[in-house]
Amino acid sequence: MSLEAAGFWGLALVLLASSLAVVLSRNLFHSVLYLALALVATAGVFLLLQAEFLAAVQILLYAGGVITIVVFAIVVTERLVGERLTQTNRGMVTGGLVSVTVLIPIVIFVTRAKLPRTAPPLVGDLTQAIGRELLTRFVLPFELLAVLFLAALLGAIFFARKEE
Repeated sequence: MSLEAAGFWGLALVLLASSLAVVLSRNLFHSVLYLALALVATAGVFLLLQAEFLAAVQILLYAGGVITIVVFAIVVTERLVGERLTQTNRGMVTGGLVSVTVLIPIVIFVTRAKLPRTAPPLVGDLTQAIGRELLTRFVLPFELLAVLFLAALLGAIFFARKEE
């Protein structure tokens, strides 16, 4: 097993464990910390794929920005001051069944796919190519992501305001 494959499987285990901890943890703040770990592990996968720009964006925007907004929303919510924040998931069984139902076709597709043994060589400037694609072909999903961030910020402001 190569060092790259060992790194991928290590990051995959960390990513899987932290993702499960996000949805199974009863403490909301701990879930946010596990989410940060999952996002950092995703950045590690980007580094293994030689996509340093995407790894930096993942760390700065998601692991830095989104986690900060969520922690800010938790901390400044006055209704919850002094209370232990717990979350319950009433749809855990249904969610597990849906997840397994989606996972099975994905696993079948990936195992039947003919993948090359070695990665193709990278040509050109990857960062410039990503920027060109984001602002041409993928401009709609890029803008929808901006709207999603705006909605998250407005939600944090809504929960942080005083009840009148």
